[in-house]
Amino acid sequence: MTHDVSKTEEEWKAELSPERFDVLRHAATERPFTGSLLHVDDAGVFTCGGCGQHLFTSEQKFDSGCGWPSFDACEPGSIIEREDRSLLQRRVEILCSQCGGHLGHVFPDGPTPTGLRYCVNSLAIDFAAKNG
Repeated sequence: MTHDVSKTEEEWKAELSPERFDVLRHAATERPFTGSLLHVDDAGVFTCGGCGQHLFTSEQKFDSGCGWPSFDACEPGSIIEREDRSLLQRRVEILCSQCGGHLGHVFPDGPTPTGLRYCVNSLAIDFAAKNG
């Protein structure tokens, strides 16, 4: 699969912290309830930690109690979904559509009308507060 932002493994390693590299490029998962963006409730935009693409807005964020930032929708065209059969279970992995970075997983158990819960690693995203 090719993406608009394509870099070598060495280029990604040079740009990302080791922890962020493991999550975005090797689908690692941060420990629950440890992410820096879990309790961010300010107005703003959540972007991909690898390429800066807008992924989610603060209006889409909710507290799911799962230990990772959760969203009930994503920005149109920002996410690619693919089947993940790791850990002896069937899940849907979510990736940034622009750089292919691993973000987390989406589950069909969200409490809002969308019925979705995008469960995202804080290490995979950045937050930009809305000015004003």
